[in-house]
Amino acid sequence: MEKQRLDREVIAMRVAHELRDGDVVNLGLGIPTLCSQYIPEGRSVMYHSESGVLNYGPMAEPGEEDIDLINAGGQFLAMSPGMSFFSSADAFAMIRGGHVDVAVLGALQVSERGDLANWMLPERGVGNVGGAMDLAAGARRVIAAMEHTDRKGNSKLVRECAYPPTAMECVSLVVTDIAVVEIGPDGAVLTEVAPGWTADEVLAQTDARLAVSPNVKEITL
Repeated sequence: MEKQRLDREVIAMRVAHELRDGDVVNLGLGIPTLCSQYIPEGRSVMYHSESGVLNYGPMAEPGEEDIDLINAGGQFLAMSPGMSFFSSADAFAMIRGGHVDVAVLGALQVSERGDLANWMLPERGVGNVGGAMDLAAGARRVIAAMEHTDRKGNSKLVRECAYPPTAMECVSLVVTDIAVVEIGPDGAVLTEVAPGWTADEVLAQTDARLAVSPNVKEITL
């Protein structure tokens, strides 16, 4: 019987626990957009968007949608006290100036060195850079949130990215539906596994070379 994998919402919950009080955070498309729903109680995070918004709230409740207030995935957002609006040029200046503490990005592939590929699918001939390259280069910390394997069962944690790279050696943490992997100067380390999974079972699903932390533990929230 196939092992149970974490839902997208649970991946987002695990990432949300990495966000510290007062962080300025940019959430990319896909799983990352869900993180705003799961910030631990008592913790305050300021969300930034390339469209020119700082300090937006979680997703809007039904009936409270504003067509001018959306996240990277086009989902409606709630207003938040102290929220500010400015030009997209200013938003990118914040990224390039190093004022974004954390960027949470989806990924097509992440290499064992932390290289990120998330903007182009060559086999489909489609891609969209958006703010990904600026965020990967300008954010103080980059977290990749993604499924561990693609639809064909191929590992998305790889030795070398086969897809066009977004940025090199930028990702420091990867959270997937079966594992948490830390990436540093000495390589990639498996630190957490999904409930019901062993380290060996995760390694069997992974193309990248992972060291296994002596303190590897089960993912908890």
